[in-house]
Formats: sequence, structure tokens, C-alpha cells
Amino acid sequence: MKTLDDCRVAIDAVDNEILELLNKRMKVVQRVGEIKSDTGGAIYRPEREKAIIERLSKQSKSVHGLLQDKAIEAIFLEVFAVSRNLELPEKIAYLGPEGTFTHQAAENRFGAMSDYISLSSIHSVFKTVESGRAKFGVVPIENSKDGVVGETLDLLSKSSVKIVAELYMPIHASFATKAKRLEDITKIYSKDKGFGQCREFLQEHGFINIEQIPVDSTAKAAILAAEDPSAAAICSHIAAKLYGLPTMFENIEDDHDSLTRFIILSDFKNEQSEDDKTSILVKLHDAREAGSLVHFLQDFDEENINLSKIESRPSKDKSGFGYWFYIDFYGHIDDMAIQRVLAKHEGEVTWLGSYVKGKD
Repeated sequence: MKTLDDCRVAIDAVDNEILELLNKRMKVVQRVGEIKSDTGGAIYRPEREKAIIERLSKQSKSVHGLLQDKAIEAIFLEVFAVSRNLELPEKIAYLGPEGTFTHQAAENRFGAMSDYISLSSIHSVFKTVESGRAKFGVVPIENSKDGVVGETLDLLSKSSVKIVAELYMPIHASFATKAKRLEDITKIYSKDKGFGQCREFLQEHGFINIEQIPVDSTAKAAILAAEDPSAAAICSHIAAKLYGLPTMFENIEDDHDSLTRFIILSDFKNEQSEDDKTSILVKLHDAREAGSLVHFLQDFDEENINLSKIESRPSKDKSGFGYWFYIDFYGHIDDMAIQRVLAKHEGEVTWLGSYVKGKD
């Protein structure tokens, strides 16, 4: 290939091959959907998707391919999303409005083609999945800086739906505006926390004294800024894209290490994989007795089960100050070691889900 035109011809030929192979894949997927429809199998299989991505990443490295792990994951997550919609179109409920980081997390996992339902509260997401109006729900459960989302934990404690997947997403803020020049900007919209999280950026660009208008969500900020060429928004990338607001600067947050953990809710049980995590709710019968929690945790230690999180929550019952515990640990509920531990605490443990461990 000596010229740019030669390169373009070669790319077109490769694109044709890719399209042919994708159509071939989708024919197989269509048959998978028919089989699952007959057997009642789940369409979304996180452990299967993870295994495919790991296999392809290993294959790419073995031939010194240019595609890195993240690129392979991004490409094939979208392929999986298209495949699922071909197997059986499903609705995904999420904590809205459109353009929030939760919306971005949902699209990251289910792709741009899925049918999304934006809801105004975490409680509404749970109810929508419980009622069958949506097959999946996406809600935040904790942030690396702000801690757990109490409402999500409380709802898990009394819901019939289970955690079927988790994903960790870096929270990056964008500065978006229709203004042609920085000096044309007279006001900035964002959620109240957004201004504090991007204070260094605002100072560096002379925005610290410009009118800062707090709104309910970063999505709302993007909507308002899109209507006013003298305004800007601190918002998510997806919100700027969704409402046609040009992004002037990306990743403007002071702290670039902030992560939010999201969980995906549904009504099925995952199969075991080699890299699982399990969430449980623990209400000890003798919670008021000294050492009761220690004794419970020692059973995990004796079975070499590694705990990754423990969080106490008020029980909110009529007996006064009582607590229950939300616990994450590595392994699947069907692992023999875990079964031995749970057998010692019958009636004290509620299983909330076993799922492939996300990358944090």
C-alpha cells in the first residue's frame, strides 16, 4: 500500500469481511435465542462474556496484535449488546434522568441499542424490575470517595431481585458549552457537588467568580446549557452527547481516581465462574451478645474465604438500636466452602446474588 487511496481500499475490504463475519455470528446468536426461549435460559450471561473477552485478549497478545485489553472489551461489549437484543429485546431500568452517570454505566454494559427506562429514584428501579416491567435494573451502590449508597443497601435487604453483575466506572466530568470562546461564558450549570469537585479547573480558567447555578442533575445542567450559548455545563460525557452540547474540556475533576460501583439487578442466578463475588445480608440471632459478629466472621476465615466488604446498617425494626450487615466476599454461593459456612447460620443469612467480580 503506497498511497492513502490504497489504504482506504484495504480498509473497505477488511470492513466488508468484518460485516460478513458479524452477520454470520448473529445467525448463530439468533439460534441461541430460540434455544433459550424454549428452555427459559437467561439472555445476559456475564461469566460467559467475561470468558470470551479474556480468551480474545490472550489470543491478541499471542499474535502481538495492536488491540489492547480495553479496546477488545469496548468492541465486544457492544457486539454482545447487539447480540442480546437480537436474541430477545430486553428493557433496562436505571436511575435517571437521561445523561446521568448511571445512564452511562447502563450503556457501557448493555450498549446503545437497548431499550432504556429512565426512573426518578432507586426505589422505582427496584420496583420496575420486581414487577417484570424491565428485565434489568442499574443503580449505584458505592463511591470510592463518598461511601455506600444507603438506599440501595436498604432496598436489597427486602427485595426479591438479585445482583447479577457489577461494574466499576471512573467518574469523569466534562465542560461543555455552545459558546465559541471562554470569555463568552457568563454562567455555569451543574449539580451542587460538581462545582466543588472541579474547583481547580474553574480557578485555572478564570471561572471561579462566574455565576454558578446548581441544578438537580448533571443531565439537567446539559439541557439548560444547550439552550443558552452563553452558558456552560459541568456534566457527564453522555449528557453532553445526548443533548448536542459540544465538549470543550474532558476529565476536569480535581480527583481523577474517583470510582463508582454500579450493580445490575435481575431475577436469575448466575452459573459459577472462576472469578466470582457474592453479596449477603446478615441478621444475627444473638447480635446483642458480645463477640457474635466476630464468631460469624471466623467461620469465613476457617474456610479461607476472603471478605472484600462489610457494612452495617440500622435494622429499622421496633426493638430499638439493632443492626444488620451487608457483606461481600469472593466466591459463588454454590461453592462447597461457602455452603459449609452458611449451613452453620441457617435463618441468619439472606443471599443477594453471586456474580462475576468487576474490575476496579
